[in-house]
Formats: sequence, structure tokens, C-alpha cells
Amino acid sequence: MSTRHPNGLYLLFATEMAERFSYYGMRALFTLYMVAAFFSKDFASQVYGSYTGLVYLTPLLGGYIADRYWGNNRSIIVGGLTMAVGQFLMFLSACFVQPAISAEGMPIDTSVNSGTPLFLMICGLVCLILGNGFFKPNISTMVGDLYAPQDRRKDAAFTIFYMGINVGAFIAPFICGTLGEGSWSNLAPFKWGFLCAGIAMILSIVIFVSLKKRYLVTPDGELIGLAPSKSALRARKESEEKIGSGGEATQKKNSPLRLILCGLGLVGLFFLFSKDATEMTDYISAVIYDLSIIMPVFIITDRTLTKVELQRIGVIYIIAVFVIFFWSAFEQAGMTLTYFAQEQTDRMVGSFEVPVTWFQSINPIVVVSFAPIMAMLWSFLGKKRLEPASPVKQAIGLALLAIGYLIISIGTKNLEPGIKVSMFWLLALYFIHTIGELSLSPIGLSMVNKLAPAHLASLLMGVWFMSNAAANILAGKLATLYPSAEEGTKSFCGFEIATMDEFFMVFVVLAGAASLLLFALCPLLKKMMNGVE
Repeated sequence: MSTRHPNGLYLLFATEMAERFSYYGMRALFTLYMVAAFFSKDFASQVYGSYTGLVYLTPLLGGYIADRYWGNNRSIIVGGLTMAVGQFLMFLSACFVQPAISAEGMPIDTSVNSGTPLFLMICGLVCLILGNGFFKPNISTMVGDLYAPQDRRKDAAFTIFYMGINVGAFIAPFICGTLGEGSWSNLAPFKWGFLCAGIAMILSIVIFVSLKKRYLVTPDGELIGLAPSKSALRARKESEEKIGSGGEATQKKNSPLRLILCGLGLVGLFFLFSKDATEMTDYISAVIYDLSIIMPVFIITDRTLTKVELQRIGVIYIIAVFVIFFWSAFEQAGMTLTYFAQEQTDRMVGSFEVPVTWFQSINPIVVVSFAPIMAMLWSFLGKKRLEPASPVKQAIGLALLAIGYLIISIGTKNLEPGIKVSMFWLLALYFIHTIGELSLSPIGLSMVNKLAPAHLASLLMGVWFMSNAAANILAGKLATLYPSAEEGTKSFCGFEIATMDEFFMVFVVLAGAASLLLFALCPLLKKMMNGVE
């Protein structure tokens, strides 16, 4: 078997790189823009969590439509163009926004922007959410389709693909952030950051459309990403799966009662999760938590699935639960860690003050630098038959996340609000978290591709991203625990949080406990994978 990766991987790498530039360019500015123009920090964090949660929920819709009707190619194009419209609406929002400050430069009345600027921002977010749902699961699915089903290069391929994601994420804060980082008194720069993000999204689609027919093929030369009715690759995969299961799946049909019960469950859980809702963000959280339970149940109760398929899908579900703990802590980068960088980090290097948005580039810098090393490591261990199973790699990722927060909690021990600490602590956290991310995220994408039945490939990729949706909602809730002198002591599960180190210890406990439990479950999960490495 060749050790060289197909050219299609690098096309998908470039396409995703431009799309991630767009996403992370906007993300670097989003909370700063909301706090400057519209909301308080706590509410801005909840809006951010709702937005990123919905970004990772809509891949369910995009995955279903791709699997059933459009195929990956058309879904990616529609998704990309919709996201471009979203970025340009964000640009227009920032064109109309006005400063609302006192003579001392402090905010006094953000209602001045509650009309057209807020409406345009909401419309932009809706387009970004829907577009991402069509784009994200389908481009990830296509990476795996470039390889034979049991090709051991897949983990390495997804790690290389993940590097493409982070090249875009690395560049974005320097360009979008530098051009677009505004302030209370000067909101004008924000629009240029959003405009750059929109242009990058258009570039992403141009690259994809221009080269997809030439490079996006299987080792046998079959085109990938086509609509189900036209896909020879999918027909072959489904035939192989039926043969492997002895034809068991073809003898069973689903009852309409399954759909009715899941529908009733959907309604019932929504009312349960939203009974204490007071804000729109609470209802969004209820929808995400609701679908995060019902959709996996709907899929796993499909009677056409074989026993082996059910076990493999079960592995995806179990790992997805643990991924929620990872991303709820990791995604503090766009909220509380941004506030921490702005308010309590000494950002001076000589006479130069490092912009807050530049800290968003630390993570992708480390990914770009270390992803090739990780890919080579997995390939080397694979040749020696020493490569750990996917669940073990992900447990390692959770452990590294806990270690990163433990280090910064030490650095901020007894730190009072307003007192600044060295950038070292934040740099160390981002470095360790990124190595943990490389152990968990690209491996998870590869695992879903290897374990999912062909006819559910994109939908199950959407379920995988749905765990990120729930995680981002949880991240927004956890961000409200961020300590401040104005709000005093806050409570979480019976613990009092008044200082930065106590806040960071919340994530040490959550990630550490999840890691230990996942390590304990690894032997069972490996058995349920039924030979898939």
C-alpha cells in the first residue's frame, strides 16, 4: 500500500483552509463586537454559545440532505455560498453600528444599535449557521472517501486535513483581527474584518468547484461526493456492508411507531428543557439538548441496521458524550479566555501591546507545527502495530485539556480582578490544549468515517458535530461563572467561585474525570469496534 496521500486530500485541505479562515476571522471579533455594540459580557457569552452550538447542530440537516438527496459536492457549494452571504451581512451590520459611550469612554446605552445593525447581525448569523450545516459534515466525509475502507492512513489523513483547518484559523486573527479589532469608541474597524471573512468564503468555493472533478476520486478512479442515485462508490460500499452482515439488514423494516414516539419525545423534552427559559438563548439551548438526545435514539432504533453496525454506532455515541466535556472547556478560548487576555494578561512586549485577537492564533500555530509530527507518529506506530485505538487517543486528549487548565490555575492562584499576569500562562495553556486537540478531534473525524455505515456517513458526521453543539451551549453557561469584582462570588454545583484559579479548576475537574472514565471504558469500546482500528 502506498504511503503517499492522494492529491484530493490537499484540495480538501485548501478548501477547508479558506472556509476556516472565514469562520475564525469572524469568531476572533464576534464577542468583542457584541460587547462593544450590543450586550453585556454574560449575555454576549450566551449568544456566542448559542451561535456556535447551532453551527454544530445544523450539520445534522446538511448530513441528512447530502446522504438522501444532494450528495457532498452540491451540499458544500450551497453551504459555502450561504456562509458568504452571512459574512457580508455581518459586514453591513458593522457599517450601520454606532458607538454608545459616556464622556469617560464607558458604555451607557447600547440600545442605539438595537435596530438595523442588530437585525443584520442576526440575519448574518442565521446564514452562517445554515451554511455551515451543509459545508462541515460533507467535506469531512469526503476525506475518508478518498481511501479504501480499511486503509490505515486515514488517521494520518484526517490529521493533515486538520492542519488545513488550522492554517486558516492561524491566519484569520492576524488579518481579520488586526483590520477589525474595534473598541467602545471606534466600532468602524469591525466591518473590515467581517468583509475579509466573506471574501475568504468565496475563495473557498472557487477552489472547490474548479478542481473537484479532477482530484476528488477514489483509488479506483470513481468520483466521490455525488448524489446517492449517481454514486458508484456508495452503491459499492452498501453492497459490501450487506455481504459482511449476511444480508441481515435487508430482512427488516421500520415501524411508523418509531417516528411517532421520537416525535413525541422531541416535543416532550423541549418543554422539559425550556420550562425555566427566560431568554431566546435558553430556548436555543433547549432545542440543541433535545435534538442531541432524540436524533441518536432515532438512528440507533433503525431496524435495518445489523448488530455490528449498531455496536459501531454505539462507539460513536459514547465517544461523542465525552467530546462534550472536551469542547465545553476548550471553547472558552472564544469567551472567557478572550476576556482574560484582554483584562488580566500583560500583553506588552517592549513598547508593543499584543492585540487580544492575536491570541486566537496560538492554537492554529501549534496545530500547523505539530500536526505533521502527530501524523507521522500515528503512521510510525501503525507500522509497528503499536498505535493506540481511537478511544485511547481521545482519552489522552481529555487528560491534556485538564493539565492545561491546571497550569493556568496555578499561575492565577489568588489573583485579584484587574491584576495582570505574564502571557506565559496563557501560552502554556493554549499549547497543551492544542496537543490534546490533535489527539482527539481529527482522530474523532477519522473514527466516525471508519465506523459509520455508508448510507449514514454524512448524517453520523452530523451527529458527531452535534456533540460540539451541546458542548458550545454548555461552554456558554460555564462562561457565566467567570469571576468579576462587580458580580462577586458565583456558585457551581455547591462550590463557590470568586477567583480566577477557582474558575479554571472547574475545567480541571470536568476534563480530568471524563478522561479517567474514558480510559476505563477503552477495552469495551475497542471490542465494540469489531476490528476497526
